[in-house]
Amino acid sequence: MKKIVKIGGIAILIIVLFLFTLSFRAVPNQILYGVSFSKYHTDELNLPYREVLQSLLDDLNVREFRLSAHWPMVEPKKGEYDFNDLDYQMVETHKRDAKVVLAAGRRLPGWPECHTPEWAKNLSWEDQKKEILSYLETTVTRYKQYDNIIYWQVENEPFLSVFAKEECGTLDTNFLKEEIALVKKLDPSRPVLVTDSGNLGLWKDAWRAGDAFGTSVYMYLWNPTLGQVRSVYLPSFYKVKTGFMELFFGQKKSFLIELSLEPWLLEPIAKAPLDTQIERMSPAKFDEVITFAKKTGFDTQFLWGAEWWYFMKQNGHPEYWDKAKELFTNQTK
Repeated sequence: MKKIVKIGGIAILIIVLFLFTLSFRAVPNQILYGVSFSKYHTDELNLPYREVLQSLLDDLNVREFRLSAHWPMVEPKKGEYDFNDLDYQMVETHKRDAKVVLAAGRRLPGWPECHTPEWAKNLSWEDQKKEILSYLETTVTRYKQYDNIIYWQVENEPFLSVFAKEECGTLDTNFLKEEIALVKKLDPSRPVLVTDSGNLGLWKDAWRAGDAFGTSVYMYLWNPTLGQVRSVYLPSFYKVKTGFMELFFGQKKSFLIELSLEPWLLEPIAKAPLDTQIERMSPAKFDEVITFAKKTGFDTQFLWGAEWWYFMKQNGHPEYWDKAKELFTNQTK
């Protein structure tokens, strides 16, 4: 019995030392910052999306974007496509030589996670899959001409099945593979990005599914019972996890695709009192999140909440916009 306990103790010590070694992953000297931008989010905030995008490009000087081809936005009626809004985003970013990660699929950034046009909601899953593939093919074929696209993101955190299950159902793994294969066939010149949650995801399946991997950091969340909750993870958690993936599943580009810098709310932001919004994501918390993320080891980080910074600026609180401007100005220098 003593021998078994001793062997177990040695095994635990080896594992601890192994994880400790992975936590020493180097912190980059310089971080490349970008933002996620969504017309859906500007609509939620009652903001003119073109004005917000122009300000991000010309005032903040953002040059790395994640844009989303939400299915209901580009195919509001079956077989009838409306690319006007996404065309505008692609044309304006291309004019400024801004790089773009273009996300496409049914599950894309923003609640309710899975975005299905009204006309497709009552279709069987088998019929929906055919429609999704058609929308994917039309979208990728249209935009692959833009040389500023650096990644295709297929779906968003598809393996996070515990979140928004009522909207998304159970993940169809074979269909995800089919989507990725279609995008790679349509445009073999660009890598495919697959993402997973930094707080809840296991990473393994998403890491292996794509050519590149993206994850998220949410430090401040809100629970109806507990109130505001701060993530218990340390920056080293992400370094250990990344090192583990690289060791067992191979090296690939990995970065933060979603660093949350807006308040976590259980109601539409535009309806929440400003005091509540500031309490949930104060300027001090904004700084704390940026500092935390710098220590995670990721050299590319896309900030989430740019539309909200603009909204706050329009409502007498420019400090978030100003902090972001300083961040991007220092990056340019």
